[in-house]
Amino acid sequence: MKKEMYFAKSLEEDFATKTLKGKKKITFQTIENIIKTKTIKLNTKSFGRKRRLACSFLHKNYLKTYRSQGVIFQTNQKPDLIYPFDLVLLTDVKKLVVHYYRIKNNLHMYYNHNLIPGFEQFVFMSIDKMLKKFSSPEKAWDAVNKFRIKSLYGKLPRSKHRLVEYNEVIFNKPVKVKPIAIFGYRKKAREVAKKYGLPYFVTAKKFYESLEK
Repeated sequence: MKKEMYFAKSLEEDFATKTLKGKKKITFQTIENIIKTKTIKLNTKSFGRKRRLACSFLHKNYLKTYRSQGVIFQTNQKPDLIYPFDLVLLTDVKKLVVHYYRIKNNLHMYYNHNLIPGFEQFVFMSIDKMLKKFSSPEKAWDAVNKFRIKSLYGKLPRSKHRLVEYNEVIFNKPVKVKPIAIFGYRKKAREVAKKYGLPYFVTAKKFYESLEK
C-alpha cells in the first residue's frame, strides 16, 4: 500500500507567508486564512521563476524544514516539479546564506540571481522519481557539488549542508489542503495549534516520527 504523503509549508514567526512587493516584504497569507479557506496561495517569487508555492515533502531521509515553524498538510494535487534541495544551490549567488533570518530583510537582492545553465538535471516531475535518484541528502550534496565545480562555481563548504537537508516542492497553482498539524518550538506555534484544534509538534521530524508509532 502506498504510504500517505505529508507536506510542510514553513511560515514566518507570525505564522503567515510573505511575498515581495518591489523591495518590500509584506504579509501575504495568514495561518487563519489558510485554515479557513483550506488553500495555500502562491507567495514565492525568486530567481526569475513564476510566482509559485514552495514547500517540502516529508520522508524518512528528508525531515528538516526551511523555517523552524509552519503547517503540515496533505493535498490531492500533484506537485508541478520537485528539487532535491533548496533552489538557491542552483543559482549564481556568490555568498550562499544558510539561515533565512540573515537574508529576510534583503530578499529583493538575494532572490534576484540567475539559475546556473544545466540546472534542469535537478528538476523532477514527481516525488518518486526524485527519491529514486536522490534517496538521501548526501547523494544530492555530492551531485550538486560536482555540478557547481563543473560550472566553475566551486565546491560548497560543509557549513552549507543544511540547504540539502530539505527538498523543495513546487506548485504553480494555489493548493487545496487538508491541514494536519502545526510545528514550531516557540509559544506562538502551541497557541496556533490550540486555537485551530490541530495537533502540535516541536518539529516536522517529531510529527513524522509520531506516524511510525
